[in-house]
Amino acid sequence: MSEVHKFLFDGLPVRGVLVRLTVDWREVLRRRAGNTTQGAYPVPVQNLLGEMAAAALLLHSSVKFDGALVLQVLGDGPVRLAVVEVQHDLGWRATATLIGPLADGATLSEMVNVNGTGRCAITLDPQNRQPGQQPYQGVVPLNVDPQEKLESVSAVLQHYMLQSEQLETALVLAADDRQACGLLVQRLPAQGVDNISGTSVKSAEDDAAQNEDYHRIALLASSLKREELLALDADTLLHRLFWQEKLLRFEPLQGAEGPHFSCSCSRERVARMIRGLGSEEAASVLRERPEIEVGCDFCGAQYRFDAVDVAELFHQDLPHQPPHGTLQ
Repeated sequence: MSEVHKFLFDGLPVRGVLVRLTVDWREVLRRRAGNTTQGAYPVPVQNLLGEMAAAALLLHSSVKFDGALVLQVLGDGPVRLAVVEVQHDLGWRATATLIGPLADGATLSEMVNVNGTGRCAITLDPQNRQPGQQPYQGVVPLNVDPQEKLESVSAVLQHYMLQSEQLETALVLAADDRQACGLLVQRLPAQGVDNISGTSVKSAEDDAAQNEDYHRIALLASSLKREELLALDADTLLHRLFWQEKLLRFEPLQGAEGPHFSCSCSRERVARMIRGLGSEEAASVLRERPEIEVGCDFCGAQYRFDAVDVAELFHQDLPHQPPHGTLQ
């Protein structure tokens, strides 16, 4: 069962979140593999998207925000876009767009930042956005400088949080074909103005002892190995890392209240899209093929509309199509 664990370090301005995606992560991969047009993700893309899914849920769980969080990595490599969307109820979906082959052990820069133009964007879209209100978006390059490319999702997001939000953050992420997991530890300075997460930005007056406390805890978190993150349950993992610290843990979010795969696509929405094309455009497609097929990039679902289906959408006759397998 997928789950989110939130915790605080008693007496310290440090918080943490642990995420584990299991059944719903496997469902994302199963749907993609079952798509006859796109096929399964290559292993490097699978791992990239899994780490991004865990990271997006970590970030959403650590901000005071009622709406959708969208995490995107985009660039100039064979993976043009990888995106994860998390809704207010922790329903999430993910997809990646590939335009070329990948080596088995392709790195992040080889996938999305070949020529140094790759970017990471985080968008916060309020659930009840007011007229004229724009979503918040922050964007950072996938480079520390022109000569140094960032080679992991965790490094990218740590850089993002420090540059865009002035929040010191430690992230450990891991994914395989069974689960996607992540651990976040973040410092919460006590003074300053509110930012994206509803916390305060770093102040020059922050106590030196609190600096030391955060860096000690971040070092412990960073010692977590990929294999441990994927293998250990939450209780074992947190005890092994922070057994000398006093943790205040919240009730885990799981089941209906926890992370769950959720895609907003439907046959009805695709039907509205086809109606939006107009009857003449739909008819021209049906002259070339026996049906209109639309696939969802997020969940892999494929929706097919033949001439009868399309005629019903427009309440009119469209060009007759011969039975499948009949020569024209």
